[in-house]
Amino acid sequence: MASFPPRVNEKEIVRSRTIGELLAPAAPFDKKCGRENWTVAFAPDGSYFAWSQGHRTVKLVPWSQCLKNFLLHGTKNITNSSSLRLSRQNSDGGQKNKPREHIIDCGDIVWSLAFGSSVPEKQSRCVNIEWHRFRFGQDQLLLATGLNNGRIKIWDVYTGKLLLNLVDHTEVVRDLTFAPDGSLILVSASRDKTLRVWDLKDDGNMMKVLRGHQNWVYSCAFSPDSSMLCSVGASKAVFLWNMDKYTMIRKLEGHHHDVVACDFSPDGALLATASYDTRVYIWDPHNGDILMEFGHLFPPPTPIFAGGANDRWVRSVSFSHDGLHVASLADDKMVRFWRIDEDYPVQVAPLSNGLCCAFSTDGSVLAAGTHDGSVYFWATPRQVPSLQHLCRMSIRRVMPTQEVQELPIPSKVLEFLSYRI
Repeated sequence: MASFPPRVNEKEIVRSRTIGELLAPAAPFDKKCGRENWTVAFAPDGSYFAWSQGHRTVKLVPWSQCLKNFLLHGTKNITNSSSLRLSRQNSDGGQKNKPREHIIDCGDIVWSLAFGSSVPEKQSRCVNIEWHRFRFGQDQLLLATGLNNGRIKIWDVYTGKLLLNLVDHTEVVRDLTFAPDGSLILVSASRDKTLRVWDLKDDGNMMKVLRGHQNWVYSCAFSPDSSMLCSVGASKAVFLWNMDKYTMIRKLEGHHHDVVACDFSPDGALLATASYDTRVYIWDPHNGDILMEFGHLFPPPTPIFAGGANDRWVRSVSFSHDGLHVASLADDKMVRFWRIDEDYPVQVAPLSNGLCCAFSTDGSVLAAGTHDGSVYFWATPRQVPSLQHLCRMSIRRVMPTQEVQELPIPSKVLEFLSYRI
């Protein structure tokens, strides 16, 4: 069994440059279980980086300062175990103090976290924000944490203050995602087989329960325009939901094992899913077609083998913000960077016991979390996108597949603008 196609020379694949490491402190008599770093996240504005450090704690660090420390002191950095709070003056008058790193004690094992902001990541279906319980400013930055006991806690990132405690799930909250439109709509995915939609601007009111999964829900992700949600879970499940009507659009079929991660491309035209069947699929979410398969084991395993235990389980997948690259993390101790038009990785990096990964806001760095609560960072591939890629992304940001196919333009131009198998 090999990690790359036979035609690919592993020695010729570029090794990614290490940017830095944030190593979790080892405490005396530290338990081996409970230290897992199940999730890493960057704030939408790039101001903060957060990760679950293990044993119910979340660490937040100013991202720009973190990069400077790597440049000044080398790649390794042992995180400070003391809790430093970020202070901010009252929004009635006064300027925000300089951000500082700090730790939040969430009270239980943290499985998921997500940043939310009232400022939309891009122009979309943005709504007016009105807080009922809290005075909400335009500079507000929230952190949602999903816990082992089924609770979701909402924190003010600048002050460390607990704002809301959402109690409705009956099992582990495995993933969280905010709508990118600034509406402060939060969706949670849980082992209780449900997705729940929360309106944080309405004191955390639970708006809807999305049912359809027959087993654990592992992950969920919004499309860039917030109109569509993808949820993935055990038993090969990949579901797409209409977030205007809260109805299921379709179920995507093709994986042979549990599907554990998903992410949309920046233009919303593509969807990446990662599975324990050793594969990452790139889908057209608008029609359900599989456009590309990224294999992590060669020759590809048969459905029977892919559906069982193997050492190539893909743990995480993330789309870069250039829309051209995808990162995947697997149990074969390797991080892979792919181009969406190539079926082999363009860069690789070594990583043992990896669990999750995410690109920085500007797409220049990939962060990956591990079983021992540490985080590792690599420089991502930097390539000049083709004119075709730029044109495709521009038009697909505003038009789904069906509308592009109905454009009254020559077939050659239509082919140029389409993501094709």
